[in-house]
Amino acid sequence: MPLLCCRRRVQAAFLCLTLFVACHTLTATAYLVPDGRKFERHSSSLHTWQSRGIAAPGGVSNAVMHYRRSCFMSKLLASVDDKSSFDEQAYESDRLSKDAKAMAEMKQIATEEFSKLRTPWKWKIRKAVWDYLEEKDLAQFPRPVHHRIPNFIGADDAAERLATLPEFQSANMVKVNPDTPQRQVRHLVLENGKTLLTPQPRLRTGFFSTLKHGTEAIPSDLPIEALTSSKGAAKYGTPITLYEKYTVDLVVVGSTAVCPNTGARVGKGEGFAELEWGILSQQGNLDADNVLVVTTVHDCQVFDGGVEEPWKSLMKQLEEEQKENGETTTATSPFGTLTQHDVPVDIIVTPTQIIHVSNRLPKPSGVYWDLLSPQKLAQIRVLQELKKRTEEELGETLPSGPDEVLPPIASRKR
Repeated sequence: MPLLCCRRRVQAAFLCLTLFVACHTLTATAYLVPDGRKFERHSSSLHTWQSRGIAAPGGVSNAVMHYRRSCFMSKLLASVDDKSSFDEQAYESDRLSKDAKAMAEMKQIATEEFSKLRTPWKWKIRKAVWDYLEEKDLAQFPRPVHHRIPNFIGADDAAERLATLPEFQSANMVKVNPDTPQRQVRHLVLENGKTLLTPQPRLRTGFFSTLKHGTEAIPSDLPIEALTSSKGAAKYGTPITLYEKYTVDLVVVGSTAVCPNTGARVGKGEGFAELEWGILSQQGNLDADNVLVVTTVHDCQVFDGGVEEPWKSLMKQLEEEQKENGETTTATSPFGTLTQHDVPVDIIVTPTQIIHVSNRLPKPSGVYWDLLSPQKLAQIRVLQELKKRTEEELGETLPSGPDEVLPPIASRKR
Protein backbone atom coordinates (compact mmCIF):
# COMPACT_ATOMS: atom_id res chain seq x y z
CA MET A 1 0.00 0.00 0.00
CA PRO A 2 2.74 2.55 0.87
CA LEU A 3 4.49 1.58 -2.35
CA LEU A 4 1.33 2.30 -4.37
CA CYS A 5 0.91 5.74 -2.75
CA CYS A 6 4.52 6.55 -3.46
CA ARG A 7 4.11 5.52 -7.10
CA ARG A 8 1.01 7.73 -7.46
CA ARG A 9 2.88 10.65 -5.94
CA VAL A 10 5.73 10.18 -8.40
CA GLN A 11 3.25 10.01 -11.30
CA ALA A 12 1.50 13.16 -10.10
CA ALA A 13 4.81 14.99 -9.76
CA PHE A 14 5.83 13.83 -13.22
CA LEU A 15 2.54 15.04 -14.67
CA CYS A 16 2.90 18.49 -13.08
CA LEU A 17 6.48 18.81 -14.32
CA THR A 18 5.44 17.74 -17.84
CA LEU A 19 2.60 20.25 -17.94
CA PHE A 20 4.92 23.05 -16.75
CA VAL A 21 7.60 22.28 -19.34
CA ALA A 22 5.02 21.85 -22.10
CA CYS A 23 3.50 25.26 -21.49
CA HIS A 24 6.89 26.92 -21.89
CA THR A 25 8.41 25.00 -24.79
CA LEU A 26 5.70 24.91 -27.45
CA THR A 27 7.15 25.24 -30.92
CA ALA A 28 7.79 28.84 -32.00
CA THR A 29 5.54 29.83 -34.85
CA ALA A 30 5.72 32.70 -37.39
CA TYR A 31 2.79 34.20 -39.26
CA LEU A 32 2.73 36.69 -42.09
CA VAL A 33 0.07 39.39 -41.98
CA PRO A 34 -0.99 41.55 -44.93
CA ASP A 35 1.24 44.58 -44.45
CA GLY A 36 4.44 42.51 -44.39
CA ARG A 37 4.81 42.11 -40.61
CA LYS A 38 5.94 38.83 -39.07
CA PHE A 39 4.72 37.86 -35.61
CA GLU A 40 6.80 35.37 -33.64
CA ARG A 41 6.05 33.49 -30.44
CA HIS A 42 9.35 32.50 -28.86
CA SER A 43 9.85 29.31 -26.83
CA SER A 44 11.15 31.25 -23.80
CA SER A 45 7.68 32.53 -22.89
CA LEU A 46 4.22 31.41 -23.94
CA HIS A 47 2.83 34.92 -23.95
CA THR A 48 5.70 36.77 -25.69
CA TRP A 49 4.94 37.96 -29.24
CA GLN A 50 7.23 40.10 -31.28
CA SER A 51 6.42 42.02 -34.43
CA ARG A 52 9.35 44.11 -35.58
CA GLY A 53 8.01 47.18 -33.86
CA ILE A 54 4.26 46.55 -34.10
CA ALA A 55 2.19 44.74 -31.48
CA ALA A 56 0.48 41.51 -32.57
CA PRO A 57 -3.31 41.62 -32.80
CA GLY A 58 -4.82 39.88 -29.81
CA GLY A 59 -7.31 37.91 -31.88
CA VAL A 60 -4.59 36.19 -33.88
CA SER A 61 -2.16 35.52 -31.03
CA ASN A 62 -4.78 34.36 -28.53
CA ALA A 63 -6.43 32.05 -31.02
CA VAL A 64 -3.18 30.40 -32.01
CA MET A 65 -1.93 29.99 -28.45
CA HIS A 66 -5.30 28.66 -27.29
CA TYR A 67 -5.32 26.13 -30.10
CA ARG A 68 -1.82 24.88 -29.31
CA ARG A 69 -2.49 24.66 -25.58
CA SER A 70 -5.82 22.84 -26.01
CA CYS A 71 -4.40 20.45 -28.59
CA PHE A 72 -1.46 19.49 -26.42
CA MET A 73 -3.37 19.39 -23.13
CA SER A 74 -6.20 17.23 -24.44
CA LYS A 75 -3.79 14.65 -25.77
CA LEU A 76 -1.64 14.70 -22.67
CA LEU A 77 -4.52 14.40 -20.20
CA ALA A 78 -6.08 11.61 -22.24
CA SER A 79 -2.84 9.67 -22.05
CA VAL A 80 -2.71 9.89 -18.23
CA ASP A 81 -5.73 7.61 -17.82
CA ASP A 82 -4.08 4.87 -19.79
CA LYS A 83 -0.36 5.39 -20.30
CA SER A 84 0.02 2.26 -22.36
CA SER A 85 -2.62 3.38 -24.92
CA PHE A 86 -0.76 6.55 -26.01
CA ASP A 87 0.12 6.34 -29.71
CA GLU A 88 2.98 8.78 -30.31
CA GLN A 89 2.89 8.43 -34.09
CA ALA A 90 -0.86 9.05 -34.27
CA TYR A 91 -0.52 12.02 -31.93
CA GLU A 92 2.22 13.60 -34.05
CA SER A 93 0.24 13.03 -37.24
CA ASP A 94 -2.83 14.64 -35.70
CA ARG A 95 -0.77 17.60 -34.43
CA LEU A 96 0.79 18.23 -37.83
CA SER A 97 -2.61 18.00 -39.50
CA LYS A 98 -4.12 20.58 -37.17
CA ASP A 99 -1.04 22.78 -37.53
CA ALA A 100 -1.49 22.74 -41.30
CA LYS A 101 -5.17 23.62 -40.92
CA ALA A 102 -4.35 26.56 -38.64
CA MET A 103 -1.71 27.86 -41.05
CA ALA A 104 -4.14 27.56 -43.97
CA GLU A 105 -6.69 29.62 -42.06
CA MET A 106 -4.05 32.28 -41.32
CA LYS A 107 -3.06 32.36 -44.97
CA GLN A 108 -6.69 32.90 -45.96
CA ILE A 109 -6.95 35.83 -43.56
CA ALA A 110 -3.73 37.32 -45.00
CA THR A 111 -5.03 36.90 -48.56
CA GLU A 112 -8.26 38.69 -47.70
CA GLU A 113 -6.35 41.57 -46.12
CA PHE A 114 -3.96 41.78 -49.10
CA SER A 115 -6.94 42.24 -51.41
CA LYS A 116 -7.72 45.54 -49.68
CA LEU A 117 -4.39 46.99 -50.79
CA ARG A 118 -3.96 48.53 -54.23
CA THR A 119 -0.71 46.78 -55.13
CA PRO A 120 -0.23 43.57 -53.09
CA TRP A 121 2.87 42.62 -55.11
CA LYS A 122 4.68 45.65 -53.74
CA TRP A 123 4.09 44.52 -50.16
CA LYS A 124 5.54 41.09 -50.91
CA ILE A 125 8.67 42.77 -52.22
CA ARG A 126 8.84 45.15 -49.27
CA LYS A 127 8.58 42.36 -46.74
CA ALA A 128 11.24 40.25 -48.47
CA VAL A 129 13.73 43.13 -48.68
CA TRP A 130 13.04 44.50 -45.19
CA ASP A 131 13.36 41.04 -43.64
CA TYR A 132 16.60 40.34 -45.51
CA LEU A 133 18.24 43.63 -44.55
CA GLU A 134 17.42 42.98 -40.89
CA GLU A 135 18.37 39.30 -40.97
CA LYS A 136 21.78 39.97 -42.57
CA ASP A 137 22.34 43.12 -40.47
CA LEU A 138 22.74 45.28 -43.58
CA ALA A 139 20.80 48.15 -42.03
CA GLN A 140 21.72 51.14 -39.91
CA PHE A 141 19.77 53.39 -37.54
CA PRO A 142 16.81 53.88 -37.51
CA ARG A 143 15.72 50.29 -37.08
CA PRO A 144 13.85 48.14 -37.67
CA VAL A 145 13.71 49.10 -41.33
CA HIS A 146 10.15 47.85 -41.81
CA HIS A 147 7.72 50.50 -43.09
CA ARG A 148 10.46 53.00 -43.86
CA ILE A 149 13.05 53.73 -46.57
CA PRO A 150 15.80 51.47 -45.21
CA ASN A 151 19.04 53.11 -44.13
CA PHE A 152 21.41 50.58 -45.64
CA ILE A 153 25.07 49.90 -44.93
CA GLY A 154 27.08 51.87 -47.50
CA ALA A 155 24.54 54.67 -47.96
CA ASP A 156 27.28 57.32 -47.76
CA ASP A 157 29.38 55.47 -50.36
CA ALA A 158 26.39 55.38 -52.70
CA ALA A 159 25.90 59.12 -52.17
CA GLU A 160 29.52 59.84 -53.05
CA ARG A 161 29.15 57.76 -56.20
CA LEU A 162 25.97 59.64 -57.12
CA ALA A 163 27.86 62.93 -56.85
CA THR A 164 30.14 61.81 -59.72
CA LEU A 165 27.22 61.73 -62.17
CA PRO A 166 27.39 64.46 -64.83
CA GLU A 167 23.67 65.03 -64.28
CA PHE A 168 24.31 65.82 -60.63
CA GLN A 169 27.29 68.06 -61.32
CA SER A 170 25.37 70.18 -63.85
CA ALA A 171 22.21 70.53 -61.75
CA ASN A 172 21.47 73.81 -59.98
CA MET A 173 18.49 72.69 -57.90
CA VAL A 174 18.22 69.11 -56.66
CA LYS A 175 15.15 67.71 -54.94
CA VAL A 176 16.08 65.05 -52.35
CA ASN A 177 13.76 63.04 -50.12
CA PRO A 178 14.07 63.65 -46.36
CA ASP A 179 14.86 60.03 -45.38
CA THR A 180 17.98 59.03 -43.44
CA PRO A 181 19.80 56.99 -46.15
CA GLN A 182 19.83 60.06 -48.42
CA ARG A 183 21.20 62.43 -45.78
CA GLN A 184 24.69 62.34 -47.30
CA VAL A 185 23.18 63.15 -50.70
CA ARG A 186 21.63 66.27 -49.19
CA HIS A 187 25.01 67.11 -47.65
CA LEU A 188 26.76 66.84 -51.02
CA VAL A 189 24.12 69.00 -52.72
CA LEU A 190 24.83 71.80 -50.25
CA GLU A 191 28.58 71.21 -50.18
CA ASN A 192 28.72 71.64 -53.96
CA GLY A 193 26.97 75.00 -53.84
CA LYS A 194 23.65 73.77 -55.19
CA THR A 195 20.15 74.57 -53.98
CA LEU A 196 18.53 71.76 -52.03
CA LEU A 197 14.78 71.32 -52.35
CA THR A 198 13.43 68.98 -49.69
CA PRO A 199 9.85 68.24 -48.63
CA GLN A 200 8.56 68.43 -45.12
CA PRO A 201 8.21 64.83 -43.88
CA ARG A 202 4.93 63.37 -45.17
CA LEU A 203 3.95 66.90 -46.27
CA ARG A 204 2.01 67.20 -43.01
CA THR A 205 3.58 70.36 -41.62
CA GLY A 206 4.06 72.18 -44.89
CA PHE A 207 5.21 71.82 -48.48
CA PHE A 208 8.89 72.21 -49.46
CA SER A 209 11.88 74.08 -48.11
CA THR A 210 14.87 75.37 -50.02
CA LEU A 211 18.39 75.53 -48.60
CA LYS A 212 21.60 76.92 -50.03
CA HIS A 213 24.79 77.07 -48.01
CA GLY A 214 26.87 80.25 -48.01
CA THR A 215 23.99 82.69 -48.42
CA GLU A 216 22.57 85.43 -46.24
CA ALA A 217 19.95 83.03 -44.94
CA ILE A 218 22.49 80.25 -44.30
CA PRO A 219 25.99 81.66 -43.77
CA SER A 220 29.03 79.58 -44.65
CA ASP A 221 30.14 79.27 -41.01
CA LEU A 222 27.05 77.20 -40.23
CA PRO A 223 27.99 73.49 -40.40
CA ILE A 224 26.31 71.65 -43.26
CA GLU A 225 25.58 68.77 -40.90
CA ALA A 226 23.10 71.02 -39.11
CA LEU A 227 21.09 71.45 -42.32
CA THR A 228 20.70 67.89 -43.54
CA SER A 229 18.29 66.48 -40.97
CA SER A 230 14.54 67.05 -41.14
CA LYS A 231 14.76 69.32 -38.11
CA GLY A 232 17.64 71.27 -39.63
CA ALA A 233 15.80 71.74 -42.91
CA ALA A 234 12.72 72.98 -41.06
CA LYS A 235 14.78 75.32 -38.88
CA TYR A 236 17.12 76.86 -41.46
CA GLY A 237 15.27 76.26 -44.73
CA THR A 238 13.11 78.79 -46.53
CA PRO A 239 9.52 77.54 -46.79
CA ILE A 240 8.00 77.88 -50.25
CA THR A 241 4.39 77.88 -51.31
CA LEU A 242 2.53 76.06 -54.03
CA TYR A 243 2.68 79.02 -56.36
CA GLU A 244 6.34 80.07 -56.37
CA LYS A 245 8.39 79.80 -59.52
CA TYR A 246 11.55 77.68 -59.59
CA THR A 247 12.95 74.82 -61.66
CA VAL A 248 14.02 71.40 -60.42
CA ASP A 249 16.92 69.95 -62.40
CA LEU A 250 17.34 66.55 -60.75
CA VAL A 251 15.27 64.38 -58.39
CA VAL A 252 16.75 61.91 -55.89
CA VAL A 253 14.41 59.42 -54.21
CA GLY A 254 14.81 56.68 -51.63
CA SER A 255 13.63 53.15 -52.38
CA THR A 256 12.96 49.81 -50.77
CA ALA A 257 13.52 47.97 -54.05
CA VAL A 258 14.09 48.76 -57.72
CA CYS A 259 14.06 46.93 -61.04
CA PRO A 260 17.11 47.69 -63.22
CA ASN A 261 15.27 46.66 -66.39
CA THR A 262 12.24 48.97 -66.23
CA GLY A 263 13.11 51.40 -63.44
CA ALA A 264 10.06 50.26 -61.46
CA ARG A 265 10.47 51.43 -57.89
CA VAL A 266 8.96 50.29 -54.59
CA GLY A 267 9.06 52.80 -51.74
CA LYS A 268 7.76 52.39 -48.20
CA GLY A 269 4.13 52.37 -49.25
CA GLU A 270 2.91 55.87 -48.45
CA GLY A 271 3.16 57.33 -51.97
CA PHE A 272 4.70 60.68 -51.07
CA ALA A 273 7.42 60.58 -53.74
CA GLU A 274 4.69 60.22 -56.38
CA LEU A 275 2.55 62.96 -54.86
CA GLU A 276 5.50 65.38 -54.72
CA TRP A 277 6.36 64.59 -58.34
CA GLY A 278 2.73 65.12 -59.34
CA ILE A 279 2.48 68.48 -57.56
CA LEU A 280 5.78 69.81 -58.94
CA SER A 281 5.00 68.74 -62.50
CA GLN A 282 1.45 70.12 -62.34
CA GLN A 283 2.72 73.47 -61.04
CA GLY A 284 5.33 73.72 -63.79
CA ASN A 285 8.33 73.44 -61.45
CA LEU A 286 9.46 70.17 -63.00
CA ASP A 287 9.58 68.89 -66.56
CA ALA A 288 8.27 65.34 -66.27
CA ASP A 289 9.61 64.34 -69.68
CA ASN A 290 13.20 65.43 -69.15
CA VAL A 291 14.07 65.53 -65.43
CA LEU A 292 16.00 62.44 -64.37
CA VAL A 293 15.13 60.44 -61.26
CA VAL A 294 17.98 58.81 -59.33
CA THR A 295 17.84 56.46 -56.35
CA THR A 296 20.49 55.17 -53.94
CA VAL A 297 20.09 51.64 -52.56
CA HIS A 298 22.07 48.65 -51.32
CA ASP A 299 23.00 46.13 -54.00
CA CYS A 300 20.61 43.54 -52.53
CA GLN A 301 17.71 45.96 -53.07
CA VAL A 302 18.20 45.74 -56.85
CA PHE A 303 16.29 42.89 -58.51
CA ASP A 304 18.80 40.43 -59.96
CA GLY A 305 16.48 38.00 -61.72
CA GLY A 306 16.21 35.68 -58.73
CA VAL A 307 19.86 34.67 -58.54
CA GLU A 308 20.63 35.82 -54.99
CA GLU A 309 18.59 36.50 -51.88
CA PRO A 310 16.16 37.99 -51.14
CA TRP A 311 15.03 37.66 -54.75
CA LYS A 312 15.70 33.91 -55.03
CA SER A 313 13.20 33.05 -52.29
CA LEU A 314 10.73 35.64 -53.53
CA MET A 315 10.71 34.18 -57.04
CA LYS A 316 10.28 30.68 -55.62
CA GLN A 317 7.32 31.87 -53.57
CA LEU A 318 5.83 33.50 -56.67
CA GLU A 319 6.20 30.28 -58.69
CA GLU A 320 4.48 28.25 -55.97
CA GLU A 321 1.58 30.70 -55.87
CA GLN A 322 1.19 30.47 -59.63
CA LYS A 323 1.02 26.67 -59.45
CA GLU A 324 -1.62 26.86 -56.72
CA ASN A 325 -3.66 29.21 -58.90
CA GLY A 326 -3.34 26.93 -61.90
CA GLU A 327 -1.35 29.45 -63.96
CA THR A 328 0.73 27.98 -66.78
CA THR A 329 3.03 30.91 -67.48
CA THR A 330 6.14 31.39 -65.35
CA ALA A 331 6.77 34.86 -63.93
CA THR A 332 10.13 36.42 -64.70
CA SER A 333 9.86 39.24 -62.14
CA PRO A 334 8.04 39.95 -58.86
CA PHE A 335 7.41 43.50 -60.08
CA GLY A 336 3.82 43.83 -61.24
CA THR A 337 2.10 46.53 -63.25
CA LEU A 338 2.73 50.06 -62.02
CA THR A 339 -0.19 52.33 -61.36
CA GLN A 340 -0.59 55.45 -63.50
CA HIS A 341 0.97 57.77 -60.93
CA ASP A 342 4.05 55.63 -60.11
CA VAL A 343 7.39 57.28 -60.89
CA PRO A 344 10.12 54.97 -62.27
CA VAL A 345 13.81 55.78 -61.88
CA ASP A 346 16.38 56.52 -64.58
CA ILE A 347 19.56 55.76 -62.63
CA ILE A 348 20.24 53.36 -59.75
CA VAL A 349 23.31 54.00 -57.59
CA THR A 350 24.60 51.44 -55.08
CA PRO A 351 27.81 51.45 -53.01
CA THR A 352 29.48 49.45 -55.79
CA GLN A 353 27.92 50.44 -59.11
CA ILE A 354 25.90 52.87 -61.23
CA ILE A 355 23.06 51.37 -63.29
CA HIS A 356 21.46 53.29 -66.14
CA VAL A 357 17.97 51.92 -66.80
CA SER A 358 17.70 51.21 -70.52
CA ASN A 359 13.99 50.36 -70.84
CA ARG A 360 12.52 52.80 -68.35
CA LEU A 361 8.77 52.89 -68.08
CA PRO A 362 7.02 56.21 -68.89
CA LYS A 363 6.75 58.83 -66.17
CA PRO A 364 3.51 60.47 -65.07
CA SER A 365 2.77 64.17 -65.08
CA GLY A 366 0.43 66.06 -62.76
CA VAL A 367 -1.79 64.86 -59.94
CA TYR A 368 -4.19 62.02 -60.75
CA TRP A 369 -7.13 63.06 -58.63
CA ASP A 370 -9.14 60.00 -59.65
CA LEU A 371 -6.47 57.83 -57.99
CA LEU A 372 -6.06 59.92 -54.85
CA SER A 373 -8.06 58.36 -52.03
CA PRO A 374 -10.07 60.46 -49.56
CA GLN A 375 -7.92 58.99 -46.78
CA LYS A 376 -4.69 60.23 -48.34
CA LEU A 377 -6.16 63.62 -49.28
CA ALA A 378 -7.28 64.12 -45.67
CA GLN A 379 -3.68 63.68 -44.51
CA ILE A 380 -2.11 66.38 -46.68
CA ARG A 381 -3.17 70.00 -46.33
CA VAL A 382 -1.24 71.23 -49.34
CA LEU A 383 -3.08 68.76 -51.59
CA GLN A 384 -6.41 69.93 -50.23
CA GLU A 385 -5.40 73.50 -51.08
CA LEU A 386 -4.27 72.54 -54.57
CA LYS A 387 -7.47 70.64 -55.31
CA LYS A 388 -9.66 73.51 -54.11
CA ARG A 389 -7.69 76.04 -56.16
CA THR A 390 -7.80 73.85 -59.26
CA GLU A 391 -11.56 73.32 -58.94
CA GLU A 392 -12.07 77.08 -58.66
CA GLU A 393 -9.97 77.70 -61.78
CA LEU A 394 -11.75 74.99 -63.79
CA GLY A 395 -15.19 75.74 -62.41
CA GLU A 396 -15.89 72.07 -61.85
CA THR A 397 -15.51 69.41 -59.17
CA LEU A 398 -12.50 67.16 -59.56
CA PRO A 399 -12.95 63.39 -59.16
CA SER A 400 -11.95 61.50 -56.04
CA GLY A 401 -10.15 58.19 -55.92
CA PRO A 402 -11.37 54.96 -54.31
CA ASP A 403 -11.05 54.34 -50.60
CA GLU A 404 -7.86 52.62 -49.49
CA VAL A 405 -6.31 51.03 -46.43
CA LEU A 406 -3.37 53.24 -45.53
CA PRO A 407 -0.18 51.39 -44.55
CA PRO A 408 1.17 51.47 -40.99
CA ILE A 409 3.85 53.95 -40.03
CA ALA A 410 7.23 52.67 -38.85
CA SER A 411 8.10 52.48 -35.18
CA ARG A 412 11.62 53.10 -33.90
CA LYS A 413 13.28 50.56 -31.61
CA ARG A 414 16.93 51.44 -31.71
